[in-house]
Amino acid sequence: MSATTPSTDESTDQPQWYHAKVSTWWWLEKPSYVLFILRELSSVFVAWTVVFLLLAVRAVGEGDGAYRDFLDWAATPWVVVLNLVTLVFVLYHAVTWINLTPSAVVVKLRGRRVPAAAIAGQAYVGWVVVTAFVAWLLLRG
Repeated sequence: MSATTPSTDESTDQPQWYHAKVSTWWWLEKPSYVLFILRELSSVFVAWTVVFLLLAVRAVGEGDGAYRDFLDWAATPWVVVLNLVTLVFVLYHAVTWINLTPSAVVVKLRGRRVPAAAIAGQAYVGWVVVTAFVAWLLLRG
């Protein structure tokens, strides 16, 4: 066999790729990694919020009996605990999303970049205003 003829032994012709062994628990090594994983996990709870609200809308659409059954189910201890945990994760998700806003939105005013705190601050103000409006709608009696 000449030097220019490819070898039929593929195991020697293929590059040996480096595969670092990564522990399943890599994310426990640093607090920032844990927060990252919790942020990713929060998406599951956001999805649960959507499912819960869709179930509520369906129950309302099916009439009084179905709505009362939904309320009874929603008042069970495990659903209440799940929804409280969901609230914490959804709030964490919202806060981290707002904190990322300055990285995604670059605003320039008179040729200068608006500070990140100003952009995030406006998002927080908007969140408070919308929350106050929804609370007013729900609590006005």
